[in-house]
Amino acid sequence: MTFKNLKLEFVEPGIQIVKISRPAALNALNGETLQELRDALKAESTNPKTRVVILTGDGEKSFIAGADITEMKGKSGAEGVAFAQLGHEVTKFLELMPKPTIAAVNGFALGGGTEMAISCDFIYASDKAVFGQPEVGLGIIPGFGATIRLAKFVGLPRAKELIFSGRRIKADEALRMGLANAVFPAAELMPKVLEIAKTICAQSTRAVSKSKLLMNEFSETVGLNTKLDAEAMAFGGLFGSHDQREGMSAFVEKRQPKFEG
Repeated sequence: MTFKNLKLEFVEPGIQIVKISRPAALNALNGETLQELRDALKAESTNPKTRVVILTGDGEKSFIAGADITEMKGKSGAEGVAFAQLGHEVTKFLELMPKPTIAAVNGFALGGGTEMAISCDFIYASDKAVFGQPEVGLGIIPGFGATIRLAKFVGLPRAKELIFSGRRIKADEALRMGLANAVFPAAELMPKVLEIAKTICAQSTRAVSKSKLLMNEFSETVGLNTKLDAEAMAFGGLFGSHDQREGMSAFVEKRQPKFEG
């Protein structure tokens, strides 16, 4: 498979690196990129050669800077729902595929970037990483699963604080609150991620896969689709509102938004 917005690197033995590669957009997720990511993860979930998947961003600045606001700002409510559902397809592959998934967060992980990271089994971060859910400042809510998954990492009160305020947090704070498993200097991030991936590859593939399945079931994966569907409908329901149009236009125009609600 060939992709326009992804780079795939297979590392022996059994480690597949998936890089989001839209450097001009800081690796922001547009519809095309989400479709490619979905297709790549679907293929890796059944690839017998792949034992661990590492998700990261191309370049030194950004993991995933969020969803592509330039593309999003003109969407209708129905288009907003469809966009969220496409994001959910991707995050469910990261969370539920039988292979372990590791997020190597090498820079900005905002909005959909944090949501992709928390869909992985765990996160290793560069000391340059920045996390956040800034959607409320755009007149919308998180649409790729943060309303469900973020609390599993940081607890419900902290998840509410981060989503309600839209504030960004640096890697050291992400580590303290349990969002990241570990933080490393930028040059050491991928070697450290590959080290743990190789350790996982040395274990029984069937045992690791079964462990992931059971742990996901224990953490209330049952009912996940219902929760994600509700999020997608709420996300799409805000498109076409004054605050959504104003918030995203202000972002693109680099000015402060003037919200009504």
